[in-house]
Amino acid sequence: MEIGVNVPNFGPGTNPSRLREWAQVVEGLGYDLLMVSDHVVITPDVAEQYPAPFYEPFTTLSWLAGITSRVRLGTTVLIAGYRHPLLVARMAANLDQLSGGRLVLGVGAGWAKQEFEALGAEHARRGRATDELLTSLRAAWADTADYGVGRIPLWVGGRSRAAMRRTVLLGDAWHPLRERTDWLRTATERLAEIAAAEGRAVPAFAPRILLRLTTSPLPEETRVAGEGSIDQVLADLDVLRELGATSVVLDPFQGDPAETEHPEVAWRDLATLKQELT
Repeated sequence: MEIGVNVPNFGPGTNPSRLREWAQVVEGLGYDLLMVSDHVVITPDVAEQYPAPFYEPFTTLSWLAGITSRVRLGTTVLIAGYRHPLLVARMAANLDQLSGGRLVLGVGAGWAKQEFEALGAEHARRGRATDELLTSLRAAWADTADYGVGRIPLWVGGRSRAAMRRTVLLGDAWHPLRERTDWLRTATERLAEIAAAEGRAVPAFAPRILLRLTTSPLPEETRVAGEGSIDQVLADLDVLRELGATSVVLDPFQGDPAETEHPEVAWRDLATLKQELT
């Protein structure tokens, strides 16, 4: 099971120097994936959670590809309705080539209504736009003489039944975000049922979980996967491995934009966990 890190590409403490430091920490500690989020217009609804500056994912990952050599790079998640599908196909294919085949493209429907409006995109049809993007990517990349790619992994975000079905039909891995392990256990069973009903193979399972280490254990009935004592987090990873996770992305951002000015706390937690895993 590979383990990656969702790096904050936003907030008051984020700048090129800080992004470089994040890349050095993630790759230097031996993590397998470095992933970033996606927003294009920092409208008020976005700014409440992910304030400016916000570094666009394709631009950021292209730069990070040049200053890393081993770690895989990805999006968690690219919002499908924000860009023309053929533009995404071109940028993703080029980034995959320029990085030596290291790209993982996580895709999701999105949520920020004001941002959709600012981009002239229809919030109400965001699910359909996600289906269209995934279909268009496969069709475009089939022209290897032009795009030059084989198969960039497509991870599909979302917790709904529609997102699971979308993964079964159009994706390579299901990529839910910040859930409890008991919910994930039930959800992976539902994913298998959907795959059987569609006559398809069960897609891979690649959740993103919180990373927040505490000195004392947290109550099991209230915590989400990835938070609590080191023993609790290690147990969560064991459960995800048991559920068939091929990848797990750790998200050390706890919700306060001021955290981006003091990443040492997150780096410490990542180092502590990595030490326990090796």
